[in-house]
Amino acid sequence: MASSGFRRLDETALVDYIQATPALFSKLANQLDGLQIKEVGDGNLNFVYIVTSSGGSFVIKQALPYIRCIGESWPMTKDRAYFEATALREQRRWCADHVPEVYHFDREMAVIGMKYLEPPHIILRKGLIAGIEYPLLAEHMSDFMARTLFFTSLLYHDTTEHKRAVAEFCGNVELCRLTEQVVFSDPYKVSQYNRWTSPYLDQDAEAVREDNILKLEVAELKSMFCERSQALLHGDLHTGSVMVTHDSTQVIDPEFGFYGPMGFDTGAFLGNLILAYFAQDGHADQVNDRKSYQEWILKTIEQTWNLFHNKFTALWNEHRNGSGEAYLAEIYNNSAVQLLIQKKYMQCLFHDTLGFGAAKMIRRIIGVAHVEDFESILDESRRANCERRALLFAKMLLKERRNFQAITEVISAIQQEQS
Repeated sequence: MASSGFRRLDETALVDYIQATPALFSKLANQLDGLQIKEVGDGNLNFVYIVTSSGGSFVIKQALPYIRCIGESWPMTKDRAYFEATALREQRRWCADHVPEVYHFDREMAVIGMKYLEPPHIILRKGLIAGIEYPLLAEHMSDFMARTLFFTSLLYHDTTEHKRAVAEFCGNVELCRLTEQVVFSDPYKVSQYNRWTSPYLDQDAEAVREDNILKLEVAELKSMFCERSQALLHGDLHTGSVMVTHDSTQVIDPEFGFYGPMGFDTGAFLGNLILAYFAQDGHADQVNDRKSYQEWILKTIEQTWNLFHNKFTALWNEHRNGSGEAYLAEIYNNSAVQLLIQKKYMQCLFHDTLGFGAAKMIRRIIGVAHVEDFESILDESRRANCERRALLFAKMLLKERRNFQAITEVISAIQQEQS
């Protein structure tokens, strides 16, 4: 449909919008019988509506020209919806099993219409809080990360195609700058937006602001985030951006998508699993001490990285003689040098993953946006104890990440911190 300027869609206006948009109305079999619209956006930025009728269903997501959780005092471009729709389509191109289909995009209205992931799909973070095991999570997420990162990198593309794609996503600068602020800057200084479980973590937050070595390490990560256009990233790949059942995993909400360092995505996902691990003590009770569930989380972290490593390198081997220009076959033309290159590349990616994962953990404890894993622990003292263990581990991991050579060593370090 042709829009006539941006306006926020409420439930009433959305009905008219749907009827005037063939790509959406057809998903309801071109009729409104039994129409129900429910606003379910519980994130920080957007309004999200589930639209169902007797003829079909879909989800509508609309970006606002400000950050929803803060209000109009923090303006934010609504053009982020364009980058989200573009990222969804590109990532679905490479991993259709784990990315929902986009039915409609309206740039002027900042509206995305996409497949509704029906119950029993729930947000992964809520499943982790409830103590639900997902046996295919590691398999599916390693597949998503390996395929979307490999196929948008110079390991697969030539430099001309890669630079064109990088240039396209450079326009998502406002959300990149938001990440720079809330992940790499605010937690390490006094900021009006920072918050933590006070007074219990007052000294812990101050210790972060006074840790010079930590500041040096996070500066290196920020530089990499800003300067290294390695692959198309989801950009916000936490456990709130994944919807799951026991046999389905769907990655949503890539509005922070841009070309950046691969480890930012892999680190975000693993870092949020680590947060979930440390939060479990706050959800334990006399019936369930959550110890076995913590072991499942650790196993999932280990499997996710190992499967990702294996799948990524398998794709590399499969397409070694393709159009990718990172390592030209005419130069890297024997098995010995190929193994050396892969080992170095994957070791750097592993250390990047640990560093970015740690930075994401820190910001979720003493920055502006926290996680429900901890926030749902009502006893503040108990919550703070869980958060402190996670924060201490994250600080160590950020500063000492290069000392870890395998994911099993990270798992052991997590267990040591917990004990």
